[in-house]
Amino acid sequence: MARALLAVLAVVLLLAIATVGWAISVNNQLVRLDQDVNEKWAQVQNVYQRRADLIPNLVETVKGFASQERTVLNEVTSARARASSIQLPPQALSDPSALRRFQEAQTQLGGALSRLLVTVERYPELKSNQNFLELQSQLEGTENRIAVERRRFNEAVREYNTRVRLFPGSVIAGLRGFREKAFFEAAPEAQTPPKVKF
Repeated sequence: MARALLAVLAVVLLLAIATVGWAISVNNQLVRLDQDVNEKWAQVQNVYQRRADLIPNLVETVKGFASQERTVLNEVTSARARASSIQLPPQALSDPSALRRFQEAQTQLGGALSRLLVTVERYPELKSNQNFLELQSQLEGTENRIAVERRRFNEAVREYNTRVRLFPGSVIAGLRGFREKAFFEAAPEAQTPPKVKF
């Protein structure tokens, strides 16, 4: 009888140890995925900051050639200020409305930059200016980096959200406070092609 009781206790103890080990493993995986999302978000913000840093130089270069285009230049400067004023720390990535506000500000800045570059088409001497060409090239490269980093961020969010939602890991996620994160989505107006007017 004592041997049977010891065997049952040993099995129960092994099951308890296995369950605790599994819970620790799932928790550690969730922490790694959460950190990966945060790192990817930091890189998205990094490339947005690079774009914001290039804008004053681009605006100053254009000002020298296109002083009558003050409205477009002011619009770009204002959009940059709005986009730079909205900070989204990693803790806010679970709030879709906060991410949407950040996206809207960045979309407005992108639209203002597009209008500025269309305006530049009116000034052939500006288009051949070396400083402008270099700034324009850097800005185009930065826009490509933004797209790449947003894609990487969304991939990290997908992997994290999948792990948070899959059973039985969702139990540990719920107990430890891991919540789904919002994806970086295109603005609704992105489906409408821009209108270019000269």
